[in-house]
Amino acid sequence: MLIGVPKEIKNHEYRVGMVPASVYELIQQGHQVIVETNAGSGIGFKDDDYLAMGAEITQTAEEIFSKAELIVKVKEPLTEERARLKAGQILFTYLHLAPDRAQTEELINSQAICIAYETVTAGGRGLPFSLPLLAPMSEVAGRMSVQAGAQCLEKSKGGSGLLLAGVPGVSPANVVIIGGGVVGSNAAQIAMGMGAKVVILDRSLDVLRRLDNQFNSSQSGAGLETLYASKDALEQQVLAADLVIGAVLVPGAAAPKLVTADMIKRMKSGSAVVDVAIDQGGCFATSHATTHADPSYLVDDVVHYCVANMPGAVPRTSTFALNNATLPYIVNIANKGYKVALLDDPHLLNGLNVYKGKVTCRSVAESLGLEYIDAMEVLNR
Repeated sequence: MLIGVPKEIKNHEYRVGMVPASVYELIQQGHQVIVETNAGSGIGFKDDDYLAMGAEITQTAEEIFSKAELIVKVKEPLTEERARLKAGQILFTYLHLAPDRAQTEELINSQAICIAYETVTAGGRGLPFSLPLLAPMSEVAGRMSVQAGAQCLEKSKGGSGLLLAGVPGVSPANVVIIGGGVVGSNAAQIAMGMGAKVVILDRSLDVLRRLDNQFNSSQSGAGLETLYASKDALEQQVLAADLVIGAVLVPGAAAPKLVTADMIKRMKSGSAVVDVAIDQGGCFATSHATTHADPSYLVDDVVHYCVANMPGAVPRTSTFALNNATLPYIVNIANKGYKVALLDDPHLLNGLNVYKGKVTCRSVAESLGLEYIDAMEVLNR
């Protein structure tokens, strides 16, 4: 199979779909890989590094999209990239379609085969459900959310001028995390490590038990407070918080707006919110996507940090973490062809969002009011 790796063009996006070692793996199995020039330069890889692994370097993204059978990216294709997709071409990347009607409609019109990292699943047969291609970036984003939130609390950023960790004799900040999944647990780890007071809310008692066992079984001192996310508990905690981290995920669907505009208005002046769910539309009513170039804004004296590609700020770590997770799937698609790979692996099949003009992810279809077609049905036609 001919696999193409274009350079990412989203604002301040330096990650790359495949590192040279991943390219080498595919070439050793008999495939061809073409890489756009400087695709890996943002994380320290030169064209010569890819050439040494057997890749071909091309000067333009147009050539990648015109030749490749499989396009491997990191972020969703922007308008100019979507216009280059061809009927029957395979796109493997993060898509986050539920809050993005324009992208979804253009992918439908492209007649391409679009597999989204974020809805590929794992688990079953006694193993817990997971999203293995979303997890690495969720780990990064969860850890970064506390770092970003701490900066938002600085006076120069519009915050209250509060040090997250406090100092001896001065109380630390109150950090509230909504959602106890991968993002939330990683955010809690960093916030507690910095010395903040941390409360995490979730609607799953199993999740709360796991978090309690994870963080409160040691003799390390201050523990994590876990609360069931009733509406009353959520409102009380948000209003008392210095920093709120939105770590809510409904796989494939738009994030629920759990924090209302009225709650934001009643938060403490100079407090901050970090919306890690912004890729799926955000879980704060006042959120809108921002970029690394202009990451935050104020609403009712509350600092909002809503960068849609947060792990892009640490692209080298993020790229290697992502490649570790995606490479086996890329190899499978290349070795078997997309149809056999999808039919052989129900978890990869869950990643199929758009297939030759049809929406095959139920959550995306329901979020956007579009017709849903079962993936097995379209593949077996």
